[in-house]
Amino acid sequence: MQIRLNETVRQLSEKTTVEQLLQELGHDSKRVAVELNREVLPREVHPSTQLKENDQVEIVTLVGGGSDPLKDKPLKVGKFTFQSRLFTGTGKYANYGLMKESLELSGCEVTTVAVRRERLIDTQGRNLLDYLDLSRYTILPNTAGCFNAEDAIRHARLARELLKNLENPGADWVKLECLGDKKTLLPDPIDTLKATEQLVKEGFQVLVYTSDDVMLAKRLKEAGAVSVMPAGSPIGSGQGILNPNSIRIILEYLKENDPDYPVIVDAGVGTASDVAFAMELGCDGVLLNTSIASAENPLRMAHAMRWATEAGRQAYLAGRIPRKMYATASSPMEGRISASK
Repeated sequence: MQIRLNETVRQLSEKTTVEQLLQELGHDSKRVAVELNREVLPREVHPSTQLKENDQVEIVTLVGGGSDPLKDKPLKVGKFTFQSRLFTGTGKYANYGLMKESLELSGCEVTTVAVRRERLIDTQGRNLLDYLDLSRYTILPNTAGCFNAEDAIRHARLARELLKNLENPGADWVKLECLGDKKTLLPDPIDTLKATEQLVKEGFQVLVYTSDDVMLAKRLKEAGAVSVMPAGSPIGSGQGILNPNSIRIILEYLKENDPDYPVIVDAGVGTASDVAFAMELGCDGVLLNTSIASAENPLRMAHAMRWATEAGRQAYLAGRIPRKMYATASSPMEGRISASK
């Protein structure tokens, strides 16, 4: 079932009590106060109060006076709200257990899945869904491997039906990919726009993978995409952000009258510094897969990507110093002790 916890959507098992929710979150019930549907809930009834579909829960504690100067606003994508700005994929891992640990270490709240006939069960008889905590992650289905608008639309419809059956809130959103060819895996601009327009008409919230073409990014937003996702470089290439100037212009154009419109870099990053750089440009998030799954140590890389996303975001919000041609001393030149002439 789905509840709203402190303004964010959260999936829970049926018959979860307030006490079980606090335990799941790692909260000491003596140090928090709980409000259920705008009514204060005494601690003694936490064990006996079962949560219901669409309940609104507020959990508060005491903090020092004043606001947190480092607190960032959450990421909003369409109807969804997230604290983490790192989206991850589920492909290319050596096994599902490694995938599960890596997602946990990344701190992500969104993970992408592809729709395939042959990958429901692996060679050991295990199902991908057995390793995804649907109360923890919002599933973002993608149309990976589609090379025309018709196939992409078909995949999106099938994914929506599947996630409806799973009662996951990601049922009506999709990461759209319409690829041009198998060598570059770059998007086909015409079919990408065509599929975006059709899926928006059908009520999908479309996050659309695109190139760094500025005019196409504008058209995709105008078509109703809830997020435009320019590639940093070709999918899985690990080349990082090859054209930062184009991404800067995309950010400028798409956010000119809509500063909270989410622009998320999708594809091509290889390591933590690439992620930090994307965030320092002002991107709202990064979606990646290969750079974690194919790293020599995916667990360490997942951890690195988590903090690179945070560091890059904080650096962007802080505002970097301007670049200068020559040095500027940090210590004053006046009053220094110099050698006698």
